[in-house]
Amino acid sequence: MAGQEDPVQREIHQDWANREYIEVITSSIKKIADFLNSFDMSCRSRLATLNEKLTALERRIEYIEARVCFKSLTRVCRTFFV
Repeated sequence: MAGQEDPVQREIHQDWANREYIEVITSSIKKIADFLNSFDMSCRSRLATLNEKLTALERRIEYIEARVCFKSLTRVCRTFFV
């Protein structure tokens, strides 16, 4: 009987080793997924902040362009109509 238990015990040990290996792999995959999700949220937040800043800058540029054009137009009008 001892000869028959040997292969069974080996299979049990191998099964536990496989389960532990699968647990390590699963845990590692979960950690990677958590990191990627965190990284994604961080990038989205930073990109949203940059987008807001760019939008504000674009508005300021448009305002300055409008003022410059208005002043230039006012000077041209004064030259011709004064």
